[in-house]
Amino acid sequence: MRVFITGAGGMLARSTARALEAAGHDVLALTREDADVTRFDALIHPLRIFRPDWVFHLGAFTKVDDCEGRSDHAYLVNGLGSKNVALAAAECAAAVLLISTDYVFSGDSKRPYREYDPPAPKSVYGASKWAGEQAVREVNPRHVVVRTSWLFGRGGPNFIDSILTKARSGESLKVVDDQRGSPTYTHDLSRGLIDLATRGQFGTYHCTNSGDCTWYDLAVYALDRAGLHTPLERTDSATFARPAPRPAYSVLDNQWFVHVTGGHLPPWQDAVNRFLESRATG
Repeated sequence: MRVFITGAGGMLARSTARALEAAGHDVLALTREDADVTRFDALIHPLRIFRPDWVFHLGAFTKVDDCEGRSDHAYLVNGLGSKNVALAAAECAAAVLLISTDYVFSGDSKRPYREYDPPAPKSVYGASKWAGEQAVREVNPRHVVVRTSWLFGRGGPNFIDSILTKARSGESLKVVDDQRGSPTYTHDLSRGLIDLATRGQFGTYHCTNSGDCTWYDLAVYALDRAGLHTPLERTDSATFARPAPRPAYSVLDNQWFVHVTGGHLPPWQDAVNRFLESRATG
């Protein structure tokens, strides 16, 4: 495959580019400076030259709290930007893969969310990503939309790195215990994206590491595996208030991904173990 990647500076894009190249695929990964998704003309020129089979749209405005105060920018990047990518891909006869988020759901469910459950985002970030999903579906029938959650990995800010850094600096730690989701390792997700693209079955999929936990559970596990014994206090979302509301429950049902690819991503605990090993070895 020939794969064009947006958002090349991001954590998931870096992981995906490495995985594609290791599998023998041709990759062109560009940053916002090289291919601004909010400008169609900035996208179409490199796409026409590279002539990809797939465009992996991994660039986004993901600062969830900043989206609340910069809603126009959030919709410009996550909504219109996704539409531009899908249009440019269609003009070059390429399929498009869009990364979306658990934040498109309300978080009020008592069971894992399925692909066909009605979105009801409570934050600007979630709403802007839902707008991007809709735009991609409208303008490019050859699309794969992948919703995922709670990303961590090398090459970008993430919860596990943050909690370990704070623990090593002696900071007191308070972590919310009333939000539940599925931590997802970019290394594993990258391979899931490639698997979906190579099978070419278009549609919407949920793809996370297996299992679920709260942020507190994840912090406890990561600290233990890292050999750190920093005291950790439970708190709740009301106490740890932020501008953007977080889904209380955003576990995603991965059954359509399993049906198409034939397998689950590994359990989140195994993913955390491998991530910590990769950090230790540089």
